[in-house]
Amino acid sequence: MKKSLSKLAAMATGAVLLAQPALAAPAAVPNPGNNAWMMTATILVLLMIIPGLTLFYGGLTRSKNMLSTMTQIGATASLAMIIWVMWGYSLAFGDTTYEGTLGLFISGGSYFLAGTDMSSTAATFTDEVISKYVFISFQMTFAAITAALILGATAERMKFSAVMMFVPIWLTIVYFPIAHMVWAGGGLLFEAGALDFAGGTVVHINAGISGLVLAYLLGKRRGYPQEPMPPHSLTLTMVGTGLLWVGWFGFNAGSALEADGSAGLAMINTFVATAAGALTWMVIERLAGHKGSALGFCSGVIAGLVAVTPAAGNSGPFGAILLGIVSSAVCYFAVAKLKTKFGYDDSLDAFGIHGVGGIVGAIGTGIVYQPFIGGPGDGSTALLTQLWIQTEGVLVTLAWAGIGTLIAGYIVKLTIGLRVDEETEVDGLDIAEHGERAYN
Repeated sequence: MKKSLSKLAAMATGAVLLAQPALAAPAAVPNPGNNAWMMTATILVLLMIIPGLTLFYGGLTRSKNMLSTMTQIGATASLAMIIWVMWGYSLAFGDTTYEGTLGLFISGGSYFLAGTDMSSTAATFTDEVISKYVFISFQMTFAAITAALILGATAERMKFSAVMMFVPIWLTIVYFPIAHMVWAGGGLLFEAGALDFAGGTVVHINAGISGLVLAYLLGKRRGYPQEPMPPHSLTLTMVGTGLLWVGWFGFNAGSALEADGSAGLAMINTFVATAAGALTWMVIERLAGHKGSALGFCSGVIAGLVAVTPAAGNSGPFGAILLGIVSSAVCYFAVAKLKTKFGYDDSLDAFGIHGVGGIVGAIGTGIVYQPFIGGPGDGSTALLTQLWIQTEGVLVTLAWAGIGTLIAGYIVKLTIGLRVDEETEVDGLDIAEHGERAYN
């Protein structure tokens, strides 16, 4: 009797449990190791901007424009960070995916990060998650440095007020849509299968072509190219180069979004592609009848870094070395020959290295991704097919960034003007624009 009653009780209990709604799955919790790595990577990308890029670009200018260059970079990065939180993240990576054509170019969702709190998470490339605030911050540094890179093409002649007006317009109509197209699910180039691990199109081609267009709108510096305009401090440029190389590990390895083998691959590729680029540039200088220079070393470092950015997790080390060599050679030609032939004044070679190197890296990624050259690809996409997809991504980026920059630049030019007056340019932007001197 007792046994029968116990059986009935058990059956009743089971029936009650079945009648209850299923318990909700536990909320995803960020992996502490991945979260810590991504916070570190984010800070490393900030290191690339301040002090890395400020010293790199600042040392390349004449001394009378040193502080102006550094201030423009710092203010641009700061403004980009505020805009990213206000509406940039939502346009690029928002939670709402628009249906139809619009969703190919932008996301939607809550602006000012509404609805995001300490428990919010962002997915990585596996089943892991990281804090959404960390992901937002990481991507924020990419927007900040891309806008700042443009200033290498416009150095020594663009008004500070013009920079501050140009940046919000450019970020909104150029950077945010391109970031969405390449990196967000539903984006035009993402869905096409374009490979861009850390920003060959989004950052480097984008900034390079935008800088070239803006340089044409501004016109040449007074006295260029008749007057020599050598860098005032290659020492500071070398320090900036080192900081950029160190910070780039956050840029590339951080784009794995986890502390895993993909991050390790991106790390070693960032070492060897950069080393190959630096040495190649110096060898070409010797072959051209010059001495291997510190400026050549620095230029080669950046050329290698730029080229490996889209391929960081999409190439084996051998492929990364090849990219560094090819990019350095092509960028040398762009800086030494192409700029002279077409007569544009890309002050610090933002287009010559970032734009051209980005194109080499983006298209080259389609090759080095293949398993026959040691890449991580599984061979499911034919080489020529992937090359066309990569080329398509380059063409879309060039067109979107070029036209968007033209629009943003003309808006500023027709309202407050782009360029400082002649007296300011002769005296230097440090004193005229900021009331300070870099050196006493």
